[in-house]
Formats: sequence, C-alpha cells, structure tokens
Amino acid sequence: MEKWFEASATSLIAIAVSAIGIYIAIILFTRLAGKRSFSKMSSFDFAMTIAIGSIIASSILSSSVSLLQGVFGLAVVYLLQSCVAFLRRYNWFQEGVDNSPLLLMDGQNILYENLRKARVTESDLRSKLREANVIELSEVRAVIFEATGDISVLHSANDDKNLESWLLKDVQD
Repeated sequence: MEKWFEASATSLIAIAVSAIGIYIAIILFTRLAGKRSFSKMSSFDFAMTIAIGSIIASSILSSSVSLLQGVFGLAVVYLLQSCVAFLRRYNWFQEGVDNSPLLLMDGQNILYENLRKARVTESDLRSKLREANVIELSEVRAVIFEATGDISVLHSANDDKNLESWLLKDVQD
C-alpha cells in the first residue's frame, strides 16, 4: 500500500511523454482513417475500440512497452480497421464480421422468441419504449435490436404513417 504514492521523476516524465506521443498518434491515425475508427457499427468496431484502449494503457503505463511499439500497435489496429471497412463492401465478408439486427416488436406484437435470442427482458424493452417517448403501444411500428447492441424504436403517433420496408432490410424477424 505504501507504493501507491511512489513515483520517480523519471517515470512521471516517461508517462507524460508516452501519453503525449500516443495522443498525437491517435489524432493523426483517426484523421487518416476517418471518424469510422470510433463508430460502433459492427462487432469489429467494438473490438477496435477495446484494442485501442488497451494499447493506450499499455503504452502509457507499462515500462515494458516503448512509445514506438505503442504507436506501431495503434497503426496496425487502424490498418486492420480500414481493411475490414473496405472488405465489408462484400456481402460474404460482411456476413462474417457483422451481427444481424433482430426484430423485437412488429408493431404492437412483442416477439418473445427474439427477446430471448437477444437476451433482452420485457423490462429492458419497456425502458427503451419510454426512452423513445412512446406513450401508447399503438404508436410502435417496430423495435429492432441493432447489430451494435443498441435498441431502435420506430414509432409514430400518426396512424396513417406506415413503416417503409427499406428500413427493415436485413433485419431478422
């Protein structure tokens, strides 16, 4: 416990230099790779975010990982992200790396089997409906468990409005 507050000036300077270097590298790589780098559109995007966080922590706080090694690790992860983003244009690849969205409600009809598949409870569903300001189930057109893990609620108070089928393309029912 006494080591919690110990640090040499050299180690603090090394941490500061590593933090500045990694920070600059992330800004540079993100500018080169684009904002997609931190999106959460697919499972690979999520994995990238975790990998970047781990590399940042290791590079800044671990004396066994040099700044150059950390920057190189970041470059490899960003390169992988760019390659996957490019390859996702091909259906066969996209099906391999992406989860499919899943329909949880079709209009007012709750799809209990899909709730079970998604491991979403009725309580979770009600919470998302409230977040979306749904005040009557008759407003609900569809509730979708997105590939990212988010839940989208498509609703309208206007009974004359129908849900366009294009919005449900690739959604498993």
